[in-house]
Amino acid sequence: MALPKVNTPTYELTLPSQDTKVKYRPFLVKEEKILLMAMESQKETEIYEATRQIVDTCTFNTLKVEELPTFDLEYIFLQIRAKSVGEISKFKVLCPDDKKTYADVEVDLTKINVEVDDDHTNKVIVDEARNLGVVLKYPTLNVLKSGKTSMDNATIEEVFEVLSKCVDHIFEGDKVYPGKDSTPDEIKEFFENLSQDSFLNIKKFFDTMPRLRHEMKVINPTTKVENTVVLSGLADFFESASPITA
Repeated sequence: MALPKVNTPTYELTLPSQDTKVKYRPFLVKEEKILLMAMESQKETEIYEATRQIVDTCTFNTLKVEELPTFDLEYIFLQIRAKSVGEISKFKVLCPDDKKTYADVEVDLTKINVEVDDDHTNKVIVDEARNLGVVLKYPTLNVLKSGKTSMDNATIEEVFEVLSKCVDHIFEGDKVYPGKDSTPDEIKEFFENLSQDSFLNIKKFFDTMPRLRHEMKVINPTTKVENTVVLSGLADFFESASPITA
């Protein structure tokens, strides 16, 4: 005899990167097991793979998850998590004033949004006289699998690998050179021939790109000093019980 199935509620959200509505449901026990295994591994690749699986399943396989900008993926996951285990989540954060005391805080996950830096642009001019520049696209899960989305602590090879996958097109005047029509070596050579200032402008795209971010005030229970702590990116929100440094 077939057992009865439990009805699961359905919700709707809007993707931060575009005005597109997406239906989703909370994750179930079988999906929570995937999360627990990823958290136990503490490996970034396994965390993102678990996120991919859960987002894909809980949005009813309606999205090309691996092609979403990373901040879209993080936002969807956070909304799913809020509906699955509760909108108010508990965190342990390291207080910056003494860098040794952890404080317990509660965060309403539904209040956390993707923030966009006012100075952010995906169009970078590298030679104004020639109107030469590059238009970049946001890193996706496919990029994360092979490189880094941050230039911090990345090797030069990792930097160029990410760049080669994030070039939408290079332009000079009215001429356009799509990134998909160039080899990774050709794109690498283009970036290697940039001035230091131009390359820093390219780096600024990654430093200022939209990201999941939440800033809060925390009182150190030992020193009674008020601290500002920032939660940013998937890793900080993935496991609410784990300690987070500011």
